[in-house]
Amino acid sequence: MRGPWSLSSRLALLFAACTAVVSLLAGVLFSRASEAHFIELDQQLLEGKLIGLRHALQDLDAEQAQRRLEDELSRQADLALRIKGSDGVRWYDSSIRIPARLPERPGLSTVSEADSDYRVLNAPLYPERAHSPQLTLLLDITHHQHFLQRMQRLIWLTVGLSALATALLGAWTARRALRPLRRMGVITGGVSAHSLNARLPEAQMPAELAELAHSINAMLGRLDDAFQRLSAFSADIAHELRTPLSNLLTHTQVTLTRERSLEDYREALHSNLEELQWMAQLVNDMLYLAKADHGLLAPNREPLALAEEVDVLLEFFAPLAEDANVRLSREGDGGLDGDRNMLRRALSNLLDNALRFTPEGGDVRVRIVDEVQRVRVSVENSGEEIPADRLPRLFDRFYRADPARQESRSEHAGLGLAITRSIIRAHGGEIRCESADGWTCFLIELPKLHQA
Repeated sequence: MRGPWSLSSRLALLFAACTAVVSLLAGVLFSRASEAHFIELDQQLLEGKLIGLRHALQDLDAEQAQRRLEDELSRQADLALRIKGSDGVRWYDSSIRIPARLPERPGLSTVSEADSDYRVLNAPLYPERAHSPQLTLLLDITHHQHFLQRMQRLIWLTVGLSALATALLGAWTARRALRPLRRMGVITGGVSAHSLNARLPEAQMPAELAELAHSINAMLGRLDDAFQRLSAFSADIAHELRTPLSNLLTHTQVTLTRERSLEDYREALHSNLEELQWMAQLVNDMLYLAKADHGLLAPNREPLALAEEVDVLLEFFAPLAEDANVRLSREGDGGLDGDRNMLRRALSNLLDNALRFTPEGGDVRVRIVDEVQRVRVSVENSGEEIPADRLPRLFDRFYRADPARQESRSEHAGLGLAITRSIIRAHGGEIRCESADGWTCFLIELPKLHQA
């Protein structure tokens, strides 16, 4: 089965069809104009002869009239005359080649018989008389018709040749014009997981393809970035799971090297259970992020008073803050429609993160600003500032702003902020981090939905 035609073939056929139509229309118009011009010339000639014949036959006897007629008609070989009486009886024929049947209506008409064509003009000999003999002038226009026929054949030949020439030129032009598109196909065809850094030369592309090339380059950039993140994510997962797995294997092997008491086995199992619980939490967090990446997080909307939700969390973290000698506070109030559990998890991650990096005697503050179209919630903590170049990566998975701050325990894998951003975005909001003047602030902006 034949596949679809190439773009070059389609353009070539389109050019050929357009040229053929234009040429045909021009030829038809020229042919009609030529035919109308010949009719006008023939009419002028016949009307001039009619006037001469009327003067020649004015008040003459039959013999004199015939001599005058022959003299007038002898001057133009392609002209013939028929005279009929008012009763329709034929009086005179200047030639035996005059067709037997001629139109009776007055005025100009065209008659074809055998291989000859005639322009016929019917008119009375004496227009002022009611019963006047009728003159029929015939002009042989066979040579005119042959000229028009040759011109029509020339028109068809011109149409065919111009269509063929345009098709060939159109195909050549289309192939040259589509060369950048083929180059784009070659470059994109070579893109693979190992060559996502390939880019199309936008500066060398025509204006019509430059925007497409820019879009493809942007897509390749996003794919490259996503692939690099995925590779780093896979490496981070392997790195995060390798340590607890090695601990489990080592601890289990050591425990099984010799007979131990029931209490020792119980302690070993309890230690392994902690590692397994952390690994289970890590896997659950990764599954949660995977759902967020595929847009599967669907918050349950219910009216929430943010001040109450924040106060519940501050009460939960109060013992930890007291042990670390950190002051907790909340300012402002606001309401929106959102998922209570998801928003509590997001704010809990931010408060936990703030408490871990607030020095002794520092402050953690939660500010709520209720605006017309949105609610702004900021979680601020005093302490060491985060360098500006690291702020954009804070929400990446497994990223830690300061590797030196990593705890010896593996309970914080660097997924908290990534999960928080996924929850905020699922609610249609945005989150960002600012760090300056001894304070680090995570600012959340959430749209306010209509409350029932």
